Amino acid sequence: MRVTFLGTGSAMPTGERFQTGLLVESGGNRLLVDCGSGALHGLQRTAAGYEGIDAVLLTHHHLDHVSDLMALCKARWLAGATDLTIAGPPGTRELVDDLFDVHEYLQDRLDLTVREVEPGVFDLAGISVAATETRHSAYCLAYRFEGASGDPADEPSDGGDPPAFVFSGDTEAFEELIDFADGAAVLAHDCSFPDSVDVSNHPTPRSLGRVLGAAEGSVGRVYLTHLYPHTDGEHESMLDSIADHYDGDFRFARDGLSVDID
Repeated sequence: MRVTFLGTGSAMPTGERFQTGLLVESGGNRLLVDCGSGALHGLQRTAAGYEGIDAVLLTHHHLDHVSDLMALCKARWLAGATDLTIAGPPGTRELVDDLFDVHEYLQDRLDLTVREVEPGVFDLAGISVAATETRHSAYCLAYRFEGASGDPADEPSDGGDPPAFVFSGDTEAFEELIDFADGAAVLAHDCSFPDSVDVSNHPTPRSLGRVLGAAEGSVGRVYLTHLYPHTDGEHESMLDSIADHYDGDFRFARDGLSVDID
């Protein structure tokens, strides 16, 4: 399984980071997770391109996670790639219907399937996914991806659990989410602001480090993402703050970074 960070920014542009988007690839299957502003450009910089994805999976419906969704639909229609599945938490069907009501000329241009998913385990475009609710100002799901069934690249060499990737979505840091990620090779976690910002619905390095250090669950590596402009010039101090409470492997994600999950 391979994960590519298409956008590691937030609702406030930095000029360097697109808004949230990730490409998850496994066994020839490709999922676009979230589709914020600029994520479509990031997707086109990959070998998959906007025509090559099998489905879109949304964590929640805030604008910086869905704003390129209609641009993706139009681009696929113009390219003739008219089959697309869009999945997400409850309310996703209403969101998609409302977007197509605004952009009436795109109605009936795509063979569109819309799925609403709940916490639990499901299959999407041939990839096994588990979901759990996060702590955010909107209903949001974190996702655990365990690869495509039957794909040798996703089978553990020791016969244990398959390698997993977990994406937190937008959330405060809390121990149950780290337990949900237990055993994952990689966790991409929201770390929107430095400690100097008093914030709810997102973590700071201090709160994230404390939770990572206290949780029973453990992960192989943590990538920090969903970065607001407030984090510019603060990366070293943010890493130091996490290290005060957590001695694992953690680092900042960046747009275009691809990580093999093994």
